[in-house]
Amino acid sequence: MKLQITHALTVLTTLMLAACASQEEQVTQDTAQAVRDFIAVRGLPETDKIRTDGNDRWKKIDLYFVIYEKRKEAFLIEFTRRCHELDTTPVVADVRHGNEIQARFDTLRGCRIAKLYVLNEAEVIELQDIGESPGSRN
Repeated sequence: MKLQITHALTVLTTLMLAACASQEEQVTQDTAQAVRDFIAVRGLPETDKIRTDGNDRWKKIDLYFVIYEKRKEAFLIEFTRRCHELDTTPVVADVRHGNEIQARFDTLRGCRIAKLYVLNEAEVIELQDIGESPGSRN
């Protein structure tokens, strides 16, 4: 009897964890699609490279996108895949070309950068709102 209860609890726990992971994946996919829609609607201009310096900042939107901010410029970085490394380590560019980040060649924490988009101040604010989870401002 005790073994059956333990087995039932194990199965129930596994199902609950799977449901949570599935829901989290759906939220990530929804956010990524919202950002892709934003790119298309706004017609964000692409760039091939970004010059880096010591005062740069990174803001994660989700596992597919980050905002890269310099003192007077901002860029949207899109990865070729989900970048789980953004959750576990400090964000640092793995630059191979001096002080430039290049699309399709460089990585961020090992995640290949697919595209770079130029942003203005208003677009940065809108993208940050997309990346916030519901109720995070409460």
